Amino acid sequence: MDFLQLQGKNILVVGVANRKSVAWATAKLLLDAGANVLFSVRSEQRADTVKKLAPDSSVFICDVEHQEQIDRLKTEVCSTVDVLHGIVHSVAFADYSAGWLPFHETPRTAFLQAIDISCFSLIAISNAFKDHLDPATGSVVTISISTTRMAAENYGYMAPVKAAMDSSVCFLAKSFSKFSHVRFNAVCPGLLKTSASAGIPGYVDSYLFAEKATLRKKAVQTDEVASTVCFMLSPRSSGINSQGIVIDAGMGTNYFDDDLLSGFHGAN
Repeated sequence: MDFLQLQGKNILVVGVANRKSVAWATAKLLLDAGANVLFSVRSEQRADTVKKLAPDSSVFICDVEHQEQIDRLKTEVCSTVDVLHGIVHSVAFADYSAGWLPFHETPRTAFLQAIDISCFSLIAISNAFKDHLDPATGSVVTISISTTRMAAENYGYMAPVKAAMDSSVCFLAKSFSKFSHVRFNAVCPGLLKTSASAGIPGYVDSYLFAEKATLRKKAVQTDEVASTVCFMLSPRSSGINSQGIVIDAGMGTNYFDDDLLSGFHGAN
């Protein structure tokens, strides 16, 4: 039974980095469901990686910092398929090369680049494909984080960037509602083990703490996030629009967990 009704649907997945990424975990589930998955990656090197993972799929190269490359991506995708039924936006970048800095010392260039790549790219890609997305059942899903209100110092300026993206989801949903039923939603996981997260200063300690804070004492898994993304792409989630779906295994409700508190008292 094709419960998700994704068989034969054309889905563009933007942002696969490697086999550990949320984008690839999502693409694999989509392929297993019989969807026709098209990939957009940033570089030739990543294209080679994806071609090995999904040898029968179309792979395009697009650096989202450049509008002309987004325009080219639209032309290439539209010449490959007649319509898109969904887009997965799994793109984020932050330049931490300056090392850990207090938030008020965030370099302007780093912040604006992160906004451009991680947030504005969602707007630019959505606009590029506005006439190619199925107006009745189209679904655009981006990957955010479980909360942008928790000031994790090592995550720094990426939380405000993700907050801007979360807001953009709402505005895109409203804007597209003027001429279609295309839905926009964010899937918002807690801390994950990915190659991208490995580049965040002090991430391992945060990850281990977050795992202890979950209700089940087990961190969120990448495949759990991917499953939710696939559901949000599916017509089965047709009533959900302009939302952020949090996947944190209960972490956000468990900050006063007995084990965490006992560890705190033990430290004192």
